Amino acid sequence: MSQSLLIAFIMFATVMFFTPGPNNIMLLSSGLTYGFRPTIPHIMGITVGFAFMVGAVGLGLGTIFIAYPVLQTILKYAGVAYLIYLAWAIAMSEPPSADQDSRGRPMTFWGAAMFQWVNAKGWVMVIGTITAYAAIAAYPWNIAIQVGLSLLLGILSCTAWALFGTALRPILTSRRAVRAFNIVMAVLLLASLYPVFMDA
Repeated sequence: MSQSLLIAFIMFATVMFFTPGPNNIMLLSSGLTYGFRPTIPHIMGITVGFAFMVGAVGLGLGTIFIAYPVLQTILKYAGVAYLIYLAWAIAMSEPPSADQDSRGRPMTFWGAAMFQWVNAKGWVMVIGTITAYAAIAAYPWNIAIQVGLSLLLGILSCTAWALFGTALRPILTSRRAVRAFNIVMAVLLLASLYPVFMDA
């Protein structure tokens, strides 16, 4: 095992997991709007979904995108459309009240897991992980290490962002403040699409 490459991979993954992106912005908003406990399925969906994507691409699914690049283009623009929808949903969300129906709920485990496949930042991370750090160990142990570290760093970063949002709840107490905060988060989510259009 290449220890220097492993350290480099850990540094790369830590920066990518903890810096703002669609997942972290949505978790921050969900923590503020719904609290930490209702956001746990969202946290687990991101963590497991992303680690599964690393494993699937590392074990050969990536060759399908090389053979059929149009699939990657379709996924990219489907992701853009979905992120625009999520930005609108975040901007419109308010703290749930006792008489509010079930329409305003945090993202589910499966919704968050499936979102990873249309998340532009997620694809940057997966491609960087699989291609640049494949030599950390012999195949398939390199994929197992990458999946394991993705699970660990994913749960840490997702939990931190959701807790940060939850910690803002006592500060942002009025519906107007929460709405304003969520609009800012929605704008940041839309801003995260900038690299996608620059790469077009």
